[in-house]
Amino acid sequence: MTIPAPIDDVPIGGESIRLGQFLKFAGLFDSGGEVKEAIIDGFVLVNGEIDRRRGRQLQVGDVVSFEGRSVRVCP
Repeated sequence: MTIPAPIDDVPIGGESIRLGQFLKFAGLFDSGGEVKEAIIDGFVLVNGEIDRRRGRQLQVGDVVSFEGRSVRVCP
């Protein structure tokens, strides 16, 4: 039985944010270049599915995962 990793809530101070911005804001990446590569290579999941759109608009409640770490968009 696998225990799911905890999901950290990351408040964004609004209703939406772009995927690339959120990954840096949440501290999963240090640079935009790293974000771009990880998204293009299919290593980033949004709500459990691969999403290769760096400009995707995330909404409150969306869960973004990378390398076993998951963060949820909060207002």
